[in-house]
Amino acid sequence: MNQQVKVEKTLTINKPVEELYRFWRNFDNLPRFIKHLKEVRVYDEKRESSGHATRTHWISKGFLNESVEWDVVITEDRENELIAWTSVEGAAIETSGRVHFKPAPGNRGTEVKTIREFTPPGGAIGAALAKPVADIAKLFGEDPEQQIGDDLRRLKMMMEAGEIATTEGQPRGK
Repeated sequence: MNQQVKVEKTLTINKPVEELYRFWRNFDNLPRFIKHLKEVRVYDEKRESSGHATRTHWISKGFLNESVEWDVVITEDRENELIAWTSVEGAAIETSGRVHFKPAPGNRGTEVKTIREFTPPGGAIGAALAKPVADIAKLFGEDPEQQIGDDLRRLKMMMEAGEIATTEGQPRGK
């Protein structure tokens, strides 16, 4: 039996709600700050009153750098407030999530709260390893809570500084 993992993180970003919502809602931007996400393709151009696509195809780096792909449907979209999604039935990854955008107290920008739920792939790997859900999830990347926190920090750097600070490729000091 697969158990669902739920991770919730909030971070204040010094940008207006409208700008952050628009940036996130452009799915081409997601791989820019979600580290393990390689690509998001818009599949279905069904237009709602908001004019946004409702179905997308996600490609992520999986275990041993193999690609993992699945389709996602936008289940709720309230401009400048909320985007919610879920994977389609039978998808390789069972996942859902929400991102909330709320003005921060004291006019300090926007509180971005993301909630992601997923069922880690179990199957033969899960049965053979007989590990707790969190350990199985770690096999497919990093600790989910750490990963989502890192994704939000990258979004913050990108939106506030215009780039993501990194030490990758730099020599280490001795």
